Order: sequence, then structure tokens, then C-alpha cells
Amino acid sequence: MTVTTEPAGTTAGRIRLRGPYFAGVTAMIMLFLAASSAPSPLYVVYQQLWGFTPTVLTVVFAVYVVGLLASLLVVGALSDHVGRRPVLFGAILLEIVALVLFVLAGDVVVLSVARFLQGVATGVAMTTLGAALVDLESPGAPGRAGVVNSVAPTTGLALGALGCGALVEFGPAPTRFVYALLLAGMGLAAVIVALMPETSARRPGALASLRPNVGVPARLRAEVVPVVPVMIASWALSGLYLSLGPSVTAGLFELRNHLVGGFVVTLLCGTGAATAFLLRSRPVVRLLAPAAALLGLGTLVTLLGVMTGLIAVAALGTVVAGIGFGAAALATFGTFARIAAPHERGALFAVAFVISYVAFSVPAVAAGFAGTAFGLRITAEVYALVVVALTATALVLRLALARAARRAAPACP
Repeated sequence: MTVTTEPAGTTAGRIRLRGPYFAGVTAMIMLFLAASSAPSPLYVVYQQLWGFTPTVLTVVFAVYVVGLLASLLVVGALSDHVGRRPVLFGAILLEIVALVLFVLAGDVVVLSVARFLQGVATGVAMTTLGAALVDLESPGAPGRAGVVNSVAPTTGLALGALGCGALVEFGPAPTRFVYALLLAGMGLAAVIVALMPETSARRPGALASLRPNVGVPARLRAEVVPVVPVMIASWALSGLYLSLGPSVTAGLFELRNHLVGGFVVTLLCGTGAATAFLLRSRPVVRLLAPAAALLGLGTLVTLLGVMTGLIAVAALGTVVAGIGFGAAALATFGTFARIAAPHERGALFAVAFVISYVAFSVPAVAAGFAGTAFGLRITAEVYALVVVALTATALVLRLALARAARRAAPACP
């Protein structure tokens, strides 16, 4: 437990026991992301039960992203005006409704509605929780919020996919039990929010903040621009794994065990989470170029494994790409956490998540349609090549910017 030494004039400065609240917010981030990845191993089950094509699967994936992006665009800055707690209560309530619909789902329509509501709830929660972490960061541990904002989401994605895969394979009621457990978790999250003090002062302009207006303040753009290409490349790769990873494992490698399907997602995201944690003390600026290089190399090795049918090679490539994914997450979200002023945190994290989830979703949705038209193998191979091209572009841009900065440095007074 840590005691704040900030001036009493700020809302965050009046919070005396930061440690437990910081841990609670971290747990909620992992919970929301675990819930968002839990359906991934179940998509194959739903296909078997209801007999729909990869195109329909893509639509289910797409409606989640539509809901998430809509909430990021509309509600992303709301907690900067009305406070973190009311917005978090709304996100939890909406997530509970979505999970109940998952439990009751008997066709694609109900499944799609559940995923849409889950997308809205996740978008609202992630920006608010990310901002709350920075609010609760101890003055004696600067940068901690950026590390957690990098590690917790990928950890949640990994745990959700692996846990759901295990429950589907070995647990009772495979399409319902996991959601019942997540419902219990959301109940605990509501209790945490009820006990947590408000961390953001109310400001006027709440209604105006609901107008979609994603942008980065001019003074911050020079620091944001270098991280965007790496962010796009890393989240485009994760979109492939979460949308089609289990299907590729079952269809191309003939591994139909649902635990293995979930483990594919966990191998990427879990490696990413571990990497972000291990690199937490490194300057985030220095991680951008290595992250891009490892993402590209890992994707190429994974592509080789897919083309040759060698599972071990594909797994090795996934681990290498996961290291790049974790380094990229730490570098990007660490930058956003470092540069945002208190009244900008909700809006700036909304920008970060909009960029991430557009990169995460648009290529994955296109891949879903391509999978129906051209088959999973060709789709996976082309997608991997696109990710490699993105990482190469990110690496070249990063190196060029670093070179330009070194040349400009002697001219500075």
C-alpha cells in the first residue's frame, strides 16, 4: 500500500491507499479482455452447432468491433467530465447483459447482439480503466501505469482464450459455463467500483464530449506519430490470431482439440504479456524498432510453418512474434501514459484504442470473407505477408525518424 504525497487540491491527490485500487483496476482490465477473447475458441463450436460459414463468423467478429469502435468514438472522453466510476458502472452493467445473452444464445442473431453489446462495454471500460490507472499511479513509481496498460490487456486476452479452450474441452456446458464464471467476475468488479473513490474531478462539457471527435493535441503529435505504425502492425497480427487462429489450427493442422485452439491465442498474447513485464524498465522509445523487427521475423517464421505444415515452426514463429507484440504494446501504451495530462487521459486512451482496434479488426474482417472465397490457407498466407509489409514499413519509419532526431540534436541549444 502506498500513501499519496500529491497536493490535496487534485482529486487523485486525496486518494490515500492507491495500491489496492490500482490492483483492482488492473484486475478489471484483465477481466474485460478475458471476456472479449473467451468466444474465440467457441467459434468452431458455434459453427458445428449452427452450421454457418466463415463469412458469418466474420460478421459476428465484425459486430463486436463496430460496437467497440462506436463506444470509443462516442464515450471515450466521457469519464474526463463525469468521473471514472459512473462510466465504469455503465460498462459493467452492459457487459453483464451481453454475458447473459451469451448464456441464452441459440442462434447467430443472439450471438451477434451479445458480441455487439460486449464490444460497446469493452470500449467504454478500456479507455476509462486505462485513464484510472494513470490517476492511481504512485508518484514514487512513474511509468507503472504504462506497463500495466501494456501487460494487463494481453494477459487478459491470453487467459480468456486459454481458460475458455480448457472449459470447452473438459468442462460442463461448453457454450455456457465460461460465461457464468465471467458473470461472477463482473459482479466482483461492480463491488470494486462501488468501493473505489472517484479519481477524476467533474468538468463541464460532458454532452459535448459525446460528439465523435478523435484527435491528438498538437503538442503531443510528435511523440504519437512514431508509435502508430508499430501499433497497427502488432494489432493487425493479433486480429488474425483471435478471429481465425483456432480455425486455422483445426483446418490446416488438423488439431481439433479446443484447448489447443485457445492455446494458439495464448501463445501470442501470453508471450506478449510476459515480454512487456520483463522489459518494463527499458525506455519505451528504444523498444519501437526491435518490436517491429521481431513482429516481422516471427510472422515470417509462422508463415513458413503454415506453408510446410510444421506445427513446431509455426509455434516458434508465434513466440517470436509474441515478443514483438509485447514490446510494441509496452512502447505504445507506455508513450500514451507518459505524455497525457490528467484532463486528456480518457480522450487520449480512446485514440490509442481506436487505432489499435481498427488495425485489429479491418484486416481480420477482410480475412474472414477471403477465407470463404479462397480458403483458409491462402488467406492466412496473404494476411501474414501483409503483416510483414506493415512491420517493415514501421521499422523503416522508426529508423528514419531516429536518424532525423540524431541529426537535429546538435542544432538544439
